Amino acid sequence: MNKTVNHKNKIAPPKTLVGWREWIELPELGIQKIKAKIDTGAKTSTLHAFDVQPFKQKGRDKVRFDIHPLQRNTRIVVSCIADIIDRRWVTDSGGHKELRYVIETMLVLGDASWKIEMTLTNRDNMQFRMLLGRAAMRKRLIVNPTASFIIGKK
Repeated sequence: MNKTVNHKNKIAPPKTLVGWREWIELPELGIQKIKAKIDTGAKTSTLHAFDVQPFKQKGRDKVRFDIHPLQRNTRIVVSCIADIIDRRWVTDSGGHKELRYVIETMLVLGDASWKIEMTLTNRDNMQFRMLLGRAAMRKRLIVNPTASFIIGKK
């Protein structure tokens, strides 16, 4: 843990040091472990999702989707349901724009947990099933780009 001093000479809360990739848990979605790229180049966090189906339940907009939480393993499928909090246009690293559903869910990283927003998109062709973006890291994490799994392997 690192303590930092902000511009008003007050001690800011300690930040957790993480590597460029870490194991994450998303308990509200039933995902016990997923390897995430800690991506300082991405503003928004993104989760791999396929068979995405919006629906209404008791007047609330929801989305049902499936996920392969482990890289290179399409046999394990987790089915998820979450509230839709927004739809946003997102430009990916290749410059392509896509309108994505945005959900909010609890993230667990080591002993810490907090709510984050994530967009849903099919990441089958990508190395990581999840990207943890800057908005989710803000005021909580410091990234060591030369290290992996500082929080620990699952």
